[in-house]
Amino acid sequence: MGHTRENVAKKVAWISVISNIILTVGKVIVGLYAGSEAVFADGIHSAADVFASIIVLLVIGLANKPADEEHPYGHGKAEVIISGIVGILLFLVSLYIVFEAVVGFFHPMETPSLLAMWIALFSYVSKEILYRYSFAIAKKYQSKAIEAIAYDHKADIVASIAAAVGVVLSVIGGKYDLTFLLYGDKAASMFVAYLIFRIAKEMSSEAFNILLERNVEQTLLQDYIQVIQNFSDVKRIDKIRAREHGHYVLVDVRISIDHFKTIKEGHDLGKEIKKALMDKHDNIKEVLIHLNPYFPG
Repeated sequence: MGHTRENVAKKVAWISVISNIILTVGKVIVGLYAGSEAVFADGIHSAADVFASIIVLLVIGLANKPADEEHPYGHGKAEVIISGIVGILLFLVSLYIVFEAVVGFFHPMETPSLLAMWIALFSYVSKEILYRYSFAIAKKYQSKAIEAIAYDHKADIVASIAAAVGVVLSVIGGKYDLTFLLYGDKAASMFVAYLIFRIAKEMSSEAFNILLERNVEQTLLQDYIQVIQNFSDVKRIDKIRAREHGHYVLVDVRISIDHFKTIKEGHDLGKEIKKALMDKHDNIKEVLIHLNPYFPG
């Protein structure tokens, strides 16, 4: 499973690298040639995507390495770190695009060519396909690294639409002498920056929360509790916590059982609870169960 997961992740990353290189070259060249800051900004974003995908390729092998003496919980957080780095990278890209747009407002307005609109639409179609494919793989293999790539594609989807709309508005403004519409391209580039910023914030926040070992969502935790409560020998759940460790989850549980139970009985119960949790949730990698004695009140 680990080997297959690594191969699939590398395949997704390579597809992302190649497609983003093509889109970067196309959007940057067309953006400059056709005079569209929105399409050029979208090209800069795609260039950041290339860098992000390469980082993912470099870390995937590490994230899938089994636990060892120095890393007894495995290496899954390597993916989370990459997700955070990609988020920070996208944040910097959004600041750069805003800066370029603001500076552009102080220069004479020029009408971009419709060629810019076509490259933006081509980018939209490509990114829609790449996003759906990457996101499906990320969910199937519980990969934060591939999910980061998918979110990168998602940001490009709306960004490409915004760039195309901005170009059309500017062309209309130039044709019918509607000065305010000439700003459509620059306004679109700022909107692109805002979309990129939102994606960056979402990715970075999730990565930092996982690195700080925040508990999993309450609904998921409640599901774990329900599984444990199905065992009649469990008299009380004293404490339960679970944390994501990249593409897998680690669960810690403290339960109370009758004080007269033997160590073997408690051990066997713990094994059954662990199996039940892992059978229902295939992303759980380890369950640590601590037993407390229960005295009827």
